[in-house]
Amino acid sequence: MGVSMSVPEKGISVVTVDFPPVNALPVSGWFALAEAVRAAGRDPGVRCVVLAAEGRGFNAGVDIKEIQAAGQEALIGANQGCAEAFAAVYECETPVIAAVHGFCLGGGIGLVGNADAIVASDDASFGLPELDRGALGAATHLARLVPQHLMRALYYTSRTASAAELHAHGSVWRVVPRAQLQAAALELAHEIAAKDGRLLRMAKAAINGIDPVDVRRSYRFEQGFTFEANLSGLADRVRDTFGKEGA
Repeated sequence: MGVSMSVPEKGISVVTVDFPPVNALPVSGWFALAEAVRAAGRDPGVRCVVLAAEGRGFNAGVDIKEIQAAGQEALIGANQGCAEAFAAVYECETPVIAAVHGFCLGGGIGLVGNADAIVASDDASFGLPELDRGALGAATHLARLVPQHLMRALYYTSRTASAAELHAHGSVWRVVPRAQLQAAALELAHEIAAKDGRLLRMAKAAINGIDPVDVRRSYRFEQGFTFEANLSGLADRVRDTFGKEGA
């Protein structure tokens, strides 16, 4: 349980998240994930990082129960941890491939939206149920996966999009049966890692440098509204209904 790292073959580092039952990460988990991705990217022997997960789904966002129990301190920690984890993926010195299965919700969108490529299983679904959980954020990253108007409709309704839909929009590289997900992600990673390591790092820096959106600043702007909703008491009222029958 937690965040682990492995090296299945030369030049490739796999960072795996495992927080049962649904990979809803606690504050410490987000910071651990950020550090693991940054450490992999700093390793001169690594040319590609694969971000994967164990269990029922890729990521269910933040641990709502932790926030409900610890209050504002946990909310601040979760916001800071998410910001660091998302930035770690985006700023990783080497390309990052997200291998997504099952659900990819909330903070999961922040991770995959900042990845360089996405390989998904055919059971994968992507969405931001933030409005149902008393929060805001990661529209910055959803907008990197789908067109602007679809992003808005998904955000306002808390609906999800399938891996096949994202593949049609060009944001998912490949959709495969779940049993083939790891192999498909490693196949792409192997192709990338075959390139010159120094040139790959230069390419990553160059592509980030021409990005039209400053994703770190954009996401932190969104988080300001999460704080506002929390301070007003609105977020607590919505979060208190989370998971309750008939809410």
